[in-house]
Amino acid sequence: MTFSSPLALLWLLAIPVLVAVYVFRDRRRTRFAGRWATPALLPNLIDRAPGRRRHLPVAILLAALAALIVGVARPHALVSVPREEATVVLAMDTSRSMGATVVTPTRLVAAPAAANHFVDLLPDRFRVGVVSFSSRAQLALAPTQDHELVREALATLRPREGTAIGDAVLLSARLGLRERGKDGRTPPISVLLISDGAADGGRTTSTAAARQARRLRVSVYTISLGTPGGTVEHQLPGGYVETIRVPPSPETLQMIARTTGGRFFTAATDEELKQVYTGLGSKLGHETKPREITDLFAGGAALLLIVGAGLSALWFRRVA
Repeated sequence: MTFSSPLALLWLLAIPVLVAVYVFRDRRRTRFAGRWATPALLPNLIDRAPGRRRHLPVAILLAALAALIVGVARPHALVSVPREEATVVLAMDTSRSMGATVVTPTRLVAAPAAANHFVDLLPDRFRVGVVSFSSRAQLALAPTQDHELVREALATLRPREGTAIGDAVLLSARLGLRERGKDGRTPPISVLLISDGAADGGRTTSTAAARQARRLRVSVYTISLGTPGGTVEHQLPGGYVETIRVPPSPETLQMIARTTGGRFFTAATDEELKQVYTGLGSKLGHETKPREITDLFAGGAALLLIVGAGLSALWFRRVA
């Protein structure tokens, strides 16, 4: 919590002083009453003593005073609010291994289907772009607020050879940096990269691309899709079919997420992938901003004053 007028908090030092004055006067009142009556005979004069509850109204009053002082200091708290503008680039692996059927119906079909669910979770004003990568990274759709175009672009992805992860990270980061918000500044950029294999091909290594993305202040969230038992069938001359094992290789994706300040996820099924997208949609769709909460403390102080006055009136009526 931060304060616009922190010097006003010095008035809080008066609270302990007031407590000390109250305790001193209370003890003095007890000693003064003892001069005019024998303490052993006091039960015959009053039906019951107020006890410790008589201190409650004063304690509430002091708490209200403390809340008012904090309110005068104009406190600000970090709160989660919906983002107004942002750019999200979906980097989709279209390598041959994405044709594995361990994820029903295939990884390449399940990934865009779950990505559509992710797009549904994003605010309408978010720009979303699509980059596909196999032996090289290429632009499938420039960032746009038309999310229907995003769905159409995801539906056109087809498997090819190679896995140029480094090229995809670099292209996605640069693509997001081209965008401008209403104020002329670059909106926050996030890259969501989904793949199932290690880097294979491309002009830029995954390590170099991750470092460059970090310098550009672009966070890359990575998802490793599939299970160790994944296989893909390859047609051979003569009508033969070759079955190739294509287990996921998450080490590269973990390194990219760690280097760029993003997060790494695993998803063995299309349902788990949707759950990951749901969590990311909520995270990327909100941001943390400082917000003044003076009204909260002022309202709390007013409520405490009302409660304290009510308890005080109730206590005095009982004593009377």
